[in-house]
Amino acid sequence: MTPFIAEIIGTFLLILLGCGVTANVVLKDTKGHNSGWIVITTGWAFAVYIGVVVAAPFSGAHINPAVSIGLAAAGQFPWDMVPSYLLAQFLGAMLGALLVWLIYIDHFDRTEDQGLKLAVFSTGPAIKNIFANLLVEISGTFVLIIAVLFFTDATILESDTVIGLGSLGAIPVAFVVWGIGLSLGGTTGYAINPARDLGPRIMHALLPIKNKGKNDWSYSWIPVIGPVLGGVLAAFLYLAFPLV
Repeated sequence: MTPFIAEIIGTFLLILLGCGVTANVVLKDTKGHNSGWIVITTGWAFAVYIGVVVAAPFSGAHINPAVSIGLAAAGQFPWDMVPSYLLAQFLGAMLGALLVWLIYIDHFDRTEDQGLKLAVFSTGPAIKNIFANLLVEISGTFVLIIAVLFFTDATILESDTVIGLGSLGAIPVAFVVWGIGLSLGGTTGYAINPARDLGPRIMHALLPIKNKGKNDWSYSWIPVIGPVLGGVLAAFLYLAFPLV
């Protein structure tokens, strides 16, 4: 197990279970149809928990480009490792989205609403307002990264290098994501992770989904740029008030 493979697997699990719970709630004729926002936010929190549990000992369980960039900006992760982590995260996200489609393919076929089909893969605003939508993605990711920076001390087992989320504990990380979703997620669906949104959105564009609609590329930059900005802002605050 290498950090690259761990990030693929961790992000794959994140998207498989995260997009999976969204599919269970929004697609037609599932057991969980219309079970609501609490189910979605809880499912995503558990998805983070499981992704972190698996990847943490080997990669620090970033499973999110905003985490990798934020930690690097704060001097807690080497910049030369960021590209490989980002590549692994996007690959894992795309693979996770592919499996969600295969698992729920019959329900995709029965669902007429094209917007709901896209919602399984990617986020979208409840009310489209570029400033407000960007602000919530920045703010939500800021909360995530500042928690990571101030409370984590993960290490790669072989080298004891401090790199990420692991020793903070997967459950507290899940609670952070759950809290963000419950408090801020109602406006945009709280991507707070560029790979989580863009990877599955690309798969929505590529897969032969029955009667699928548009991919909303005009919005797609917000859940990419917003989380990166939020991560960098959290890094600046951490550098201003470091732990050591």
